[in-house]
Amino acid sequence: MRYFEDIPVGLVRETGTHTMDQAEIVAFAREFDPQPFHIDEEAARQSIYGGLIASGWHTAAAMMRLIVDGFVGDTASLGSPGFDNLRWLRPVRPGDTIRARSTCVESIPSRSKPIGVCKFHTEVFNQHSETVMTVLTIGMYRRRPSE
Repeated sequence: MRYFEDIPVGLVRETGTHTMDQAEIVAFAREFDPQPFHIDEEAARQSIYGGLIASGWHTAAAMMRLIVDGFVGDTASLGSPGFDNLRWLRPVRPGDTIRARSTCVESIPSRSKPIGVCKFHTEVFNQHSETVMTVLTIGMYRRRPSE
């Protein structure tokens, strides 16, 4: 188990990968973001994207799963108060394989509670190492218990 004290500024976390398939993209979008370029191949071809693309929210959700599987699941995580500066820089298309890299840029211990907050510059890349999304993720972690 890793605690707040085990997450120093400068720590870089790399995740595994996830391939976004067309059925998954359409199913997510039908439920949560049913814009034509996410759910209808013909409409997507006629759009500025020239083809079907994943919802940015789907990309963010897939990133979160990668981060939990690759790091957060092994920490004393207390969740998150939110995020800042989310940017979708490139479309994610069916067949694209994404991965994430998070770098701790700030570490703030609570003065009144046994917790700390860490901020991470998080980048999501496709299989060509092109950045498709960036976000400042924020996590709260328990402090290491005293013996």
